[in-house]
Amino acid sequence: MQYAIANQLRFNFKQKGGHYESYFLRANHPTKKQAFWLRYTIFSPLNSTQPAIAELWGAFFDNDSVIAVQQDISLNHCDFTSCNESLKIATSQLKFAHSGKGIAEGRVSDDQNTFNWQLEYTGKDHVLTLFPARYYNTYFPKSKVLVGLPNALFNGVFGHNNQRYEINNWQGSENHNWGSKHTDEYAWGQVCGFDGAPDSFLECSMAKIKLGPFWSPWFKLAVLRVGKKEYRFNSVWQTLKNNGRYDYFEWIMQCHSNTFTLDISIKADKKSVAGLNYRNPPGGSHTCLNSKVASCDVRLSKNGKKLYQLKSKHSAAFEILTDDDQHEVDIWNIG
Repeated sequence: MQYAIANQLRFNFKQKGGHYESYFLRANHPTKKQAFWLRYTIFSPLNSTQPAIAELWGAFFDNDSVIAVQQDISLNHCDFTSCNESLKIATSQLKFAHSGKGIAEGRVSDDQNTFNWQLEYTGKDHVLTLFPARYYNTYFPKSKVLVGLPNALFNGVFGHNNQRYEINNWQGSENHNWGSKHTDEYAWGQVCGFDGAPDSFLECSMAKIKLGPFWSPWFKLAVLRVGKKEYRFNSVWQTLKNNGRYDYFEWIMQCHSNTFTLDISIKADKKSVAGLNYRNPPGGSHTCLNSKVASCDVRLSKNGKKLYQLKSKHSAAFEILTDDDQHEVDIWNIG
């Protein structure tokens, strides 16, 4: 998929309701257990008298602590007219890296915390699609996700209240997701450069959806890049045949493709997990347990023989979406 198509806005301003769409950036400190996450979102409820709005999100993960902020903004204060090139939510702007350099700048705040950022990011990796390409133009799945720019390098400044963080070659990604509803339950993971292997990248997911009163089987899929090689475990048959399980803070999955086997283990410390309330276009909301400083171990084998053993000590993204309220993680936004 071409970069311009990956960033194309899917929301139709003339269509009434039933849509969410997010562009998000994330990056990790090269050696410390620190990360930032920024999310520019359009939310349009289905069958509601409420208008569509924009949302700004920010989070900063510092060792075993996390602070998160979410702010609603009227679409009257936004500009999405050239969204495949740039977008603007209030004073916060995102210019995509069509010319080789992307720019993100802005501010988000609530009653206690304010984040501000002025960042540039660059990268040469091509778009990564988690699903087979044909599914990005179909009704199913209702929620789409892709990585516009894997393994991007970020430079600039990120601020929290009076604290200032210099961002020097933090490795991360530019991402885009959209749909008519959130996936009912999922785990999602991403690693932008494993320790000692900066040209590696992992994107993986495990999800199920509700069809009326019935639940689908679990779909389990992953894509691993190491250098110029890409290993995809995402065909329909593979997603059903792959194995996996997760709870609030740990996820284990094994994927198979012909002669290859991919073993993934991701773990997050509860102290470094942000609880976030995600509104759902059909109504209601879900809880997202969100960490950007999780650990990840990956092993890729061919015919039982190890090809790669990759490890990320604290730069993995790990999210789950759930309606369970037994996780004991504070929710940062009421929603």
